[in-house]
Amino acid sequence: MPARWLTVARIVKTQGRRGEVAAEILTDFPDRLLERRAVWLWDGRSEPRAVRVERIWPHKNFLVFELTGFESLAQAKALVGLEIQIPRAEATPLGHSAFYLDELEGCRVVERSSGAELGRVRELISTGGTPLLAVEAAGGKEILIPFAEEFCPRIAPGEKLIEVVLPDGLRDLNE
Repeated sequence: MPARWLTVARIVKTQGRRGEVAAEILTDFPDRLLERRAVWLWDGRSEPRAVRVERIWPHKNFLVFELTGFESLAQAKALVGLEIQIPRAEATPLGHSAFYLDELEGCRVVERSSGAELGRVRELISTGGTPLLAVEAAGGKEILIPFAEEFCPRIAPGEKLIEVVLPDGLRDLNE
């Protein structure tokens, strides 16, 4: 069952001196965020809390949020690191072969050629380049697999399955 919330941005820094914050965009539909009048802030532990949006605008590779009740630099600093979420029910519907990245967590990762199960996806790591699938293998070992079509030719979150073709030498790096 999918989570009730969908993370669409992460607050990475303050912006200006009047309480605005700059957020890393974590959605393929950032234009839809510009219309929002409310978002939810999540610290990773407690239930997300609703916050009214005064304004949102793009700036460089970020979205800048002006949120009600946050008017100072000190208040904005307290928001750095929080995730900006929306209810999943309000998310943009996806096409047949598309998926939300949080649906990858817990998927079994199977080597396409042998059918051998390598482990389960723990998280998707953003690297600034090609993201990496962090796969928890037997014995608690971690395997990092580039999340690109050539290495992950079949992604089926509905089946909780990802088929991979490992690059040469990848197994050796992780042993």
